[in-house]
Amino acid sequence: MKFSRRNLINNIFYTIKPLIPRRLQILIRRDIVQKQRDQSKAVWPIDVEAKKKPSNWVGWPDGKQFAFVLMHDVDTQVGHDNCLKLMQIEKELGIWSTFYFVPERYTISEETITTLKQNGFGVGVHGLTHDGKLFKNKKIFNHRAHRINQYLAKWETTGFSSPSMHHNLGWMHKLNIEYGTSTFDTDPFEPQPFGVKTIFPFVVQGKNGHQYVELPYTLVQDHTLFVLMQEKDSSIWNKKIDWIAENGGMALLNSHPDYMHFEETPCPFGKYPVKLYTQFLQSIKSTYSNKYINGLSKSIAQILLKCK
Repeated sequence: MKFSRRNLINNIFYTIKPLIPRRLQILIRRDIVQKQRDQSKAVWPIDVEAKKKPSNWVGWPDGKQFAFVLMHDVDTQVGHDNCLKLMQIEKELGIWSTFYFVPERYTISEETITTLKQNGFGVGVHGLTHDGKLFKNKKIFNHRAHRINQYLAKWETTGFSSPSMHHNLGWMHKLNIEYGTSTFDTDPFEPQPFGVKTIFPFVVQGKNGHQYVELPYTLVQDHTLFVLMQEKDSSIWNKKIDWIAENGGMALLNSHPDYMHFEETPCPFGKYPVKLYTQFLQSIKSTYSNKYINGLSKSIAQILLKCK
């Protein structure tokens, strides 16, 4: 019943969302998130049940303590136009990530995709239109899956991330993917707030023999942390990574170049200074030097498939 009610609310929200000014959307969500945060202290940011290792888990390669995985959902044209700035920041730090683009929402530069790949970064598909309707029903999903597969082939990728973390893991076997991020270990602030309760990647097996690796994000998204919660530093991320490292899991962060402010000018409403993200990366490199494996989403998925 709770799930059906949540679906109804989501459907209403995505129907009227285009009519609500962005500033008002954020103000409303800030109030909602604060109430959810107060109600979820027992399971967020850490749900202790999520530390249980899978039965067939053999650990990370080369004796690494944990995995540190970065991905970026690129939601808008602004985010797309910031991608190479973000790439340069990460490249200078010697950290690699995967960028996921929405194929039919804004103009995507083939040069940007090529540049990312040439510099060792990954590229994936982020839904199709980002309108909240991809998983509304199976008919819509199957129709859009065909188009998504075309973009996967065009960009020569097998990676997918789901807008707003809407998901039906069984349906996703229609996609020609090897890995995806559509879930999280614990996050009461998402439209489908039911976490998978694990800080480890896992294989999703289909009836037709197709399989893919689900990489749940385990660090709260940057927009939630800095824009909605208005946190002023990355201490929540750092605390969670300490716990993940202690339990040998995967620290996966999904952040957005759309909401990062790269200039020295005052930060506009709805964005946060990119230095908060940069300082977080620097602290991880300093604190956990040589203790983690940092790979593209694809590389982490391949590790799991080889061990299966």
